[in-house]
Amino acid sequence: MDALWLALAFGLGLILRHLGLPTLVGYLLAGFALNALGQRGDALLDHIAHAGILLLLFSVGLKLRLRSLARPDVWGGGLLHLAISGVALGLGFLAATALPAWQALLLATTLGFSSTVLAARVLEEKAELRAFHGRLAIGILIIQDLAALALMAFAGAATPSPWALLVLGLPLLRPLVAKLLDWSGHDELLVLYGLALALVVGGSGFERLGLSSELGALLLGALLADHAKATELSRAVWSLKEVLLVGFFLQIGLMGWPSVAALGGALLLALLLPLKAALFFFILIGFRLRARTAFLAALALTSYSEFSLIVVQYLVSGGQMDAGWLVLLAIAVALSFFVAAPLNRYAHGIYERFEHRLARFERPDRHPDEQPVSLGRTQILIIGMGHAGTAAYDFLKKRQNVPEAHKVLMVSGIDSDLVKVEQHIHQGRRVVYADAEDPGFWHRLHLDGIKAVILAMPDPEAKRIATSQLRRHGFGGVIGAVSSYPEEEQTLKRAGADMTFLAFNEVGVGLAEHVWEALEKRQSTDGTPEKRSMRPVPRAAD
Repeated sequence: MDALWLALAFGLGLILRHLGLPTLVGYLLAGFALNALGQRGDALLDHIAHAGILLLLFSVGLKLRLRSLARPDVWGGGLLHLAISGVALGLGFLAATALPAWQALLLATTLGFSSTVLAARVLEEKAELRAFHGRLAIGILIIQDLAALALMAFAGAATPSPWALLVLGLPLLRPLVAKLLDWSGHDELLVLYGLALALVVGGSGFERLGLSSELGALLLGALLADHAKATELSRAVWSLKEVLLVGFFLQIGLMGWPSVAALGGALLLALLLPLKAALFFFILIGFRLRARTAFLAALALTSYSEFSLIVVQYLVSGGQMDAGWLVLLAIAVALSFFVAAPLNRYAHGIYERFEHRLARFERPDRHPDEQPVSLGRTQILIIGMGHAGTAAYDFLKKRQNVPEAHKVLMVSGIDSDLVKVEQHIHQGRRVVYADAEDPGFWHRLHLDGIKAVILAMPDPEAKRIATSQLRRHGFGGVIGAVSSYPEEEQTLKRAGADMTFLAFNEVGVGLAEHVWEALEKRQSTDGTPEKRSMRPVPRAAD
């Protein structure tokens, strides 16, 4: 059976990838296919799925600053959406079903939750977890997860132990946890340490205290969010987390084959997803957010949550609710993934298409995090201050010391990761916080003094959008972009890029140049015939 799981998950994931859809949709289909073949989940799959969720939430916590939850747009937006959607859907359930009032309201409230697994996955794939809309969406999801824990306690599913108060002292353990991370090095010990924190301390530890293991994994990650090795730790558990999450998506499909009534109910709930997204959009607009930020955050939250299944499962296991509701919700959650995954993949392009209609809902006063940015006398702009962008910045900065004819007066960087921006500023670089994928950013940017733009973002779609926006706003300077694959080069050049550089090719050429320079220095001090006969290494073609 394990071999059948793997074969179907791989095969359907591969097919969906070639169709341009996220692989997680293929994993969902694999689960339904297994269900149709008469297969059922077992304890092993449950453990795999649970471990995958814990590692995902641990990774999210590593990228999260808890103080961001204190913002009114996060807690206010999250709670207001739950209240409105809970009351509206609750009245609908009371009118259309025979559920008791408290069950109808509880079920309706759970449908206000959005999938943390799906949202974190799609935001992570697009490198947008730390973009403003990504941080906003994750913050709202955490508020929802806390509300889910409260509902589980109300339903009798979770009774915290008196020892649960010990969790309040968790920040006191940060020096010890951080020191152990330093001692873990950079190899398999780092992976094992991440697993121990997420699964043992955060997972099993919180469960023994009568608290949510999911919350425990997230808090343990957040405890190390400001650590210098947080990014490295997140990357270390990446592959293992991705493999284990396959079990979660298989598990959804294996929950049961729906009856006609359950399928009809799930389809009806799927049709309500646009209303859920619209409610999020207008609530966030009310908090002075721009239309683009509200739209992207709303799309990331347009799904039903695995927490709905968890809460209802406790009610079903306790005999308080019919099992048919669990199957209905499982299908609704799966359908929401089918809808939300491709929408989020093309979210930026969708917003560009409807920008003129959505922007009119913006309030004239802006959110403090969305004020226009000033680039001063910048001549060369670098968008994306990761490894490649930082290297380009430092090289151009040195050009300030050359003769006036070749001097670069000012170079600036832009990045949508606030943590990364703060690190660069601390190191003396001129980097501002902004999202270059935002069409509104280009409307507010004065391009007169800029001679060249270097695109060093990791997401290919982000580079394409930035290139198109630059040319659309009349930028006639040089646009250079870092690319990962040859097919990406063609896309960027069609969008208006003057030149592209395959990252791995350039690394090889640069290494060869440094080695050659070292050999030339040796030749100057040791004139052996072998070294005198050497010829320069030719550069790779542009």
